[in-house]
Amino acid sequence: MPKPENHTSASDRRSAIVVGGGVIGTTTALALQRTGWTVTLVEAEDTPRAASWGNAGHIATEQAEPIASPAMVRGFAKRLFCRGGALALPPREIATWLPFSLRLLKAARPARYERSHQALAALLAQAMPAWQRHVAALGEPDLLRPDGHVVLWETPESAARGLANWQAADTGTTRFRSLTEAELHDWRARVRAPIAGGIRFEGSGQIADPTRLAETTTTRLLADGGTRLIARVAAVGDGEVHLTDHRPLSADQIIVTAGVASAALLRPFGLKVPIIAERGYHLQTGPDVDWPADLPPVVFEDRSMIVTRFAGGLRAASIVEFARAEAKPDPAKWNRLRHHIAALGLPIGEDAKPWMGARPTLPDYLPAIGKVPGTRGVSYAFGHNHLGLTLAPITGELVAAMVAGESTPVPTSPFELQRFR
Repeated sequence: MPKPENHTSASDRRSAIVVGGGVIGTTTALALQRTGWTVTLVEAEDTPRAASWGNAGHIATEQAEPIASPAMVRGFAKRLFCRGGALALPPREIATWLPFSLRLLKAARPARYERSHQALAALLAQAMPAWQRHVAALGEPDLLRPDGHVVLWETPESAARGLANWQAADTGTTRFRSLTEAELHDWRARVRAPIAGGIRFEGSGQIADPTRLAETTTTRLLADGGTRLIARVAAVGDGEVHLTDHRPLSADQIIVTAGVASAALLRPFGLKVPIIAERGYHLQTGPDVDWPADLPPVVFEDRSMIVTRFAGGLRAASIVEFARAEAKPDPAKWNRLRHHIAALGLPIGEDAKPWMGARPTLPDYLPAIGKVPGTRGVSYAFGHNHLGLTLAPITGELVAAMVAGESTPVPTSPFELQRFR
């Protein structure tokens, strides 16, 4: 069917500049473009290295409960890296993580947590439908694999405890069931460690290939008339962006989607942005790996590690490290991953490529989505922590509706930065 003609002249079209080319920025740029905006996407680096492209590829619609919760506070000590867990608080970074941790504790108080829980659950309920619309619009429906995921436990005690925890949790639009004996047998044959139990989720999913997702979104942006600039942004103002190389940029709307760097760009507007770089680590093989391509992501919950098969290889990801984004990676984190990989007998060898990236995280583990008060056209969308990939398409739809002055699919008020006043 031919597309309807667009009788709006180029000079009449609204213009937008999106600052930040991670998955939130690129998806928001496409959402704006689809609704009639002329879009310029400004990205700091030509090769995407943000956490958007180094994550587990998991569409985590089951994580309807914010991480900043009373349960997290109660189990905090057990999760510490020094005790074998995945939570790292480097002593040299205490000036960074201590103030953030105190704010997190406040956000985890029952009344505030429940408000955050309701807001996040409402947003996640829209995540998978938004992803389905997004890949359909890209013309790449096979990028999304809505095939669920698996959680495994290695001891009877952890299996009983883990199953009870999931049964008590709000898993949003997903559902899960216990693995059959045949399924458990298959996993026991695939990994070296003993597998005592497991569950299979339905309603979650994964991205088949993060690299292809990044390339496809950029290609579509350019093909549909958008502009992509590789440049660094020094400041944002009403209707204008100031680049470090002094090139002038102006537009009707500016949307800041720059992850951790968003805080500095929004500070001149008087907004408080208590964000931290929550750093994650992964190791990945090349494409020729002995791991079936149709296996869903698998979480080895006792090890706080997720393993995902992509078109480009097998990836093992873990670690929550609170530190400055620019701090050097800690080789001990990759060594911990290698220890888990060896214990499980996964086909990820010493030649696997290491990666570290910073998730932009706010203390209540909700994203920041809203308009900057007192400006004619500055908005923001960042701080999605572990859920950037999951929430990217619905965030893009929210922003497109918000800047057009239309009603949004989900209320944005719980995600506005004014909550940190």
